Amino acid sequence: MTALFLVLRLGAILAIGAAVVGQIVTSIAFWTAQGLTDIPFRLVNFFSFFTIESNVASVVVLTMAVGLTLLRRDPRWISMLRAVVTTYMATTGIVYNLLLRGIELPQGSTLDWSNEILHVWGPLYLVVDWLFAPGRHRLGWKHIGTIGAFPIVWATYTLIRGPLTYDVVTDGPWYPYPFLNPVTSANGYLSVAFYVILIAAVIGLVGAGVIRISRLRRGPGARHAAGDAELEPAAPDAAHP
Repeated sequence: MTALFLVLRLGAILAIGAAVVGQIVTSIAFWTAQGLTDIPFRLVNFFSFFTIESNVASVVVLTMAVGLTLLRRDPRWISMLRAVVTTYMATTGIVYNLLLRGIELPQGSTLDWSNEILHVWGPLYLVVDWLFAPGRHRLGWKHIGTIGAFPIVWATYTLIRGPLTYDVVTDGPWYPYPFLNPVTSANGYLSVAFYVILIAAVIGLVGAGVIRISRLRRGPGARHAAGDAELEPAAPDAAHP
């Protein structure tokens, strides 16, 4: 099982990494073809998407997990990081496929296979990895706050930065997602607040589900199967050498 997920994680790292790089290259080529000269501004915008940040974080965490596996180490904190990126990636998949899938983008601005990896296959793999990969420590409910910390920072950054930007293409402020733009939303900030609360609820529910899975007494990836202590080292498990 360990060897299998070592290979699967390496594959996911390469696929997600290639998807991010491929989309950057495609975006820069599209901007250049459109005669846009504010490339640094648009690169900052690119890395301001929650989707991109979640996928990049997933590559980093999976790389760390592979390294720790090769070193035969299984620290508790890697389970926490895996829980965080699993929650973010699952949320990315849910929000994209429910709210953004049907939005048409300018021809040539997106790379189709990259888009599917970033929004579908990457999130699906992270969920599978959390469910079945060995080395999943038991997490405490208090860690739902840790999971929710970055989305709060990201939403704050997005809503503060938005009005301070100007996009020559749209002749208005730039926001990563249309439902966060009070200028184009039907009810302004009221609509934005609704979607922020809705997505916060999704993140909370997904995060709670991720933590609940870690607390199951039995399961393919369970590292600690009994006891009330949270995130403590587990006794050796014969099933997972």
